[in-house]
Amino acid sequence: MQTFVLICDLKDEPEAIEAYDACHQAVSEPILESIREAGIQKMSIYRWRNRLTMIMKTDDDFTFEKKAALDNTNPKVQEWEAFVGQYQINLPGTPPNWRWALMDQIFEFKAEEKP
Repeated sequence: MQTFVLICDLKDEPEAIEAYDACHQAVSEPILESIREAGIQKMSIYRWRNRLTMIMKTDDDFTFEKKAALDNTNPKVQEWEAFVGQYQINLPGTPPNWRWALMDQIFEFKAEEKP
């Protein structure tokens, strides 16, 4: 299993933040199926103000290239991305239309099991 953490910024407008939150309360089945098909086993999105953090747990065969190829041929995913994209902005220092940026892990702690 692989773990990925990504960040994204929303427009810093209360209406955009509220709308983004609301559309994630009822994600349609075709979108959820596209997530499963890509090899994502668990996905969570957290928000602090207008900053989003996504945590993805994937199977070992998952790649972002494979997911992009699947997404590019799925009209429902393209429609979803256009819809949520109206609320998102570019992160500083990223290329145009770059929404989610992959974060680098710099620390990990694992508690040792006690006998």
